[in-house]
Amino acid sequence: MNLTDKKAIRVAILDLYEGHANQGMRCIREILNQFGEANNLDLSWDEFDVRLEKQAPDLSYDIYISSGGPGSPLESEGSEWEKVYFGWLNKVEAWNNNPAHVQKKQVFFICHSFQLICRHYNIARVTKRRSTAFGIFPMHLLSDGKTEMIFNGLKDPFYSVDSRDYQVIEPNHNKLRLMGASILAIEKERPHVPLERAVMAIRFNEYMIGTQFHPEADAIGMSLHLQTDEKKKTVIDNYGFEKWQSMIDHLNDPEKIMWTYAHILPNFLFSAVESLQPVEV
Repeated sequence: MNLTDKKAIRVAILDLYEGHANQGMRCIREILNQFGEANNLDLSWDEFDVRLEKQAPDLSYDIYISSGGPGSPLESEGSEWEKVYFGWLNKVEAWNNNPAHVQKKQVFFICHSFQLICRHYNIARVTKRRSTAFGIFPMHLLSDGKTEMIFNGLKDPFYSVDSRDYQVIEPNHNKLRLMGASILAIEKERPHVPLERAVMAIRFNEYMIGTQFHPEADAIGMSLHLQTDEKKKTVIDNYGFEKWQSMIDHLNDPEKIMWTYAHILPNFLFSAVESLQPVEV
């Protein structure tokens, strides 16, 4: 489908990294750049430092991407920045729930943001993991995930970067059903391990979706990052050399991280931009 000759597209990136060095913001910017160029779009974006500056975008944007971030998604409950963040979310929900607004606001939540939203809606338990999840792991699609447009072109399972100390588990299926939400993917099934599998992707409603993994992670940047002396030492000290080597090997496999990078957020953007076009009657 041709997306040329369309109106200017404005994207807001909600930065939850609290000033910490990260790869996520760079990757989101690059995906937006690549998507705009590939589809000949007048696409621009602004960034909002949610946690340090307590900034949140207004409703003049078409698309919103809320990033990952460090720290606990539990301990910030009631904080000033969370009040700003959920105030923004409430405004977006009100806009989307208003039948007079034909063009809806599309939102994608990544990792820390995903955990915050699950806690906010009280649709699952958000808890600290026994150990940090860090690496490249398979994500398994559930039945709703297999028909979800953001996963178009992906295999089952597909691979993505997972980096978190917390997890979303024990979903409240009644609450999910009442709000029209559906679980799309879970972490690797391990029948021999007596631990609940984490929920890795949810469509919260027609206009909001999120993943607990990092679909924005790119192989080249991640590989360079992992091969810096400091990061290599950190990974080897904490997880061993084999873990570090397996991550490098996965990053060099074109059917793993780069395949996910090239599909999930671009699929979301394509669908979001398509929904903004005027309907011919």
